[in-house]
Amino acid sequence: MVTTLITDIDVLVTGDATAPVVRDTQLVIEDGRIAAVGADVAAPDRVVSAGGMSVIPGLVDGHVHPTFGEWTPAQNSVGWLHNYLHGGTTSMVSAGELHLPGLPMDALTPELVTSLAVTSLHTTGRVRQSGIKMTAGTVLLTPGMNEGHFDRLAEAGASQAKFIFYDWNHLDTGEPMTYLDWARERGITVKMHSGGVSRSGSSRVAGYDLVSAVRPDVVAHISGGPIPMPDEEIRKTIDDLPGAIEVCSSMNYRATQVAVDRLTERGELHRLTLGTDTPGGTGVIPRGMLRNVLYLSSVCGVDPAVAVAAATGNTAAAHGLDTGVLAPGRPADLLVLGSITGSLATDVLECFQFGDLPGIAGIFVDGEPLVLGRSEQTPPPSRAVSSRQF
Repeated sequence: MVTTLITDIDVLVTGDATAPVVRDTQLVIEDGRIAAVGADVAAPDRVVSAGGMSVIPGLVDGHVHPTFGEWTPAQNSVGWLHNYLHGGTTSMVSAGELHLPGLPMDALTPELVTSLAVTSLHTTGRVRQSGIKMTAGTVLLTPGMNEGHFDRLAEAGASQAKFIFYDWNHLDTGEPMTYLDWARERGITVKMHSGGVSRSGSSRVAGYDLVSAVRPDVVAHISGGPIPMPDEEIRKTIDDLPGAIEVCSSMNYRATQVAVDRLTERGELHRLTLGTDTPGGTGVIPRGMLRNVLYLSSVCGVDPAVAVAAATGNTAAAHGLDTGVLAPGRPADLLVLGSITGSLATDVLECFQFGDLPGIAGIFVDGEPLVLGRSEQTPPPSRAVSSRQF
């Protein structure tokens, strides 16, 4: 058993919006999982001093479009996963491997989409590129699928499905609702593209009428991906549907305020999840998840700890992941971070409240320090971490 003790933590944000922030504490990790918060251990194998900085869960990007490991044909960029790790993202959920060169968006077949998802599970989803936990193999739901396709997906380990290029002329047949039943029976989470057409231009505008008819588990990028549905339809969707509401970096910023205000009024910010909707037309944005948290807290007025929960625990829970919360028994995926020189913030919560980008000094996945010293994607924090092994 390998034990790590992280000491000198000024502020620990758990990622659970209902749990209090913990101050002046330390963290015990055993065999890659959180063993205790605030406790000590007699003979740890490694002691890491956070140097008076803050600890939050590793960020969970609920909306990415992977294709071939570290290469994205959408932006012809290599190494994007490495850069996202250094931006604080430790887990990702695919919203469809739809940028595959030559993929016929207007001629998808059940066999093609099922095979693509299974292939992605056995390739991109099989290994941790740059240490990131990638939930890959999201099937692009298309007309004509049968229960056998969902059986094959479940047997391969698929956990996510998405409506995006679906022909909505089939709505009245009840087929989409049948897909939801088949998916949920197999533990597969269903996400639905909402708003205007996507980068490919292949999807129909999906406003309240479509979203409310289908009632997916997660309404994707409600404030724009890149164009949102009208404000009143955003509000009605939040009012009438019980599932998760996603905001992405591809957002219409004004519409995000509309969505966040409505969730706040209803006391339902626990439904808010975050993603980047990258790589794609929005680009490659290594700090996209951090920027989402900064925007929610400094502009939309969301409590910083609640904004962190949206980027971690909320998003993980909505997609059936066990990460995103720093609590005993959970994976030790976490960031050590603090204010950079020139910021008036004294801890990471104030960084988010002020809208100041924090500097990352440590990134742990399953208790292993993949980054320790400073991130390649943020300025260095004004304090430093130190580590000793025994």
